[in-house]
Amino acid sequence: MADRATPPQQSVQVSESERFMKLKDAFISKYGLPPAFYARAPGRVNLIGEHIDYCGYAVLPMALEQDILAAVTPTQTKIIQLANTNPVYLDFNVHINKIHIDTAKPLWQYYFLCGFKGIQVELAEICAKCEHYIGTEGGGMDQSISFLAEKGTAKLIEFNPLRATKVKLPSGAVFVIANSCKEMNKAATAHFNTRVMECRLAAKILAKAKGLEWQKLLKLGDLHTELGVSLETMLSTVEQMLHPEPYSREEVCQRLGISQGELFSSILSQNTHNVTSFKLYQRAKHVYSEAGRVLQFKKVCDETPANALQLLGELMNQSHVSCRDMYECSCPELDQLVDICMQSGAVGSRLTGAGWGGCTVSMVPTDKLDSFLAKVQEVYYKADAQRAAMQTQSLFATQPGGGAAVYHEA
Repeated sequence: MADRATPPQQSVQVSESERFMKLKDAFISKYGLPPAFYARAPGRVNLIGEHIDYCGYAVLPMALEQDILAAVTPTQTKIIQLANTNPVYLDFNVHINKIHIDTAKPLWQYYFLCGFKGIQVELAEICAKCEHYIGTEGGGMDQSISFLAEKGTAKLIEFNPLRATKVKLPSGAVFVIANSCKEMNKAATAHFNTRVMECRLAAKILAKAKGLEWQKLLKLGDLHTELGVSLETMLSTVEQMLHPEPYSREEVCQRLGISQGELFSSILSQNTHNVTSFKLYQRAKHVYSEAGRVLQFKKVCDETPANALQLLGELMNQSHVSCRDMYECSCPELDQLVDICMQSGAVGSRLTGAGWGGCTVSMVPTDKLDSFLAKVQEVYYKADAQRAAMQTQSLFATQPGGGAAVYHEA
């Protein structure tokens, strides 16, 4: 188990690292003085367990070798000054007492400002809450793996309380990240928060039908704990007590015995007030089945049977189908990319992250990696001019990397 919530402090020989030297030179050129320290945050990929962290269930992500590096120094003023080495992202300055985060138009600097709002509290658990300032009702997986990751292993991340267990991945395969080149900013749309609310409503309606204090229950995982039954029984409960047809606002209110005003004020988030129907059956079925797949994935990794790669690959494939059909968080580009990855030699492939765009993660046998990369490049990226231009940074193999860290120049 691990409960570390602050990044480690490390020394670095900046002069011996081209990357650190370039960042240092850019910082001095911009601000006229050297950085006081550097901070690293790794990229993350969720191997399995999509859209269930905010429902209270464990997920299985890993940090990537690829990361973001920031140069930092305190100022004598109350002005936050942000700059990016990528000219696409414009410089930004703001007084600490005049911070405004516009949830309707997420900009790159807002993600730093969200962290600033929560900087004086416990990092790993509070960072999930910090993201709520930008309007995203997330569950904390990204922040947790960023802080708790250890090089060489994935992690089973559990919540309430937050804890991380090492998961050693079987040998003989690597993970390949492929960007669909379809962008979706989850803070800029209601897709993500609508799914959160659908899961919340499903939990409340099932809890009321079971005679529980539904007003206090927010998560499908809490309902599962309260009932004290198996995940298989929870799936049966969903099939017996929820109908596949979408629920209207009126039916939700009728089932819970509340007014629409109470629905808006006490259950729905601000940017889901316009949603008129909710697919409760499909969302709950995905959550409970995906929670089971996470546990099966870890079990296979722990036991490492001879056909471990095939078993893990099949779980990844099942996860994608459920995300596509039950949670409806995929998109044509992701589905096409998953199909191409499977045809190119992956044993398993699925969307990763919120969905509606973004990336896939594929498990590829080590001896097939070169041919896999070549085929995916040819069929998915080179076939489209926009994708071809983004190919270099869009397709890469990776291994489990270390977590966030702070570096001081030696």
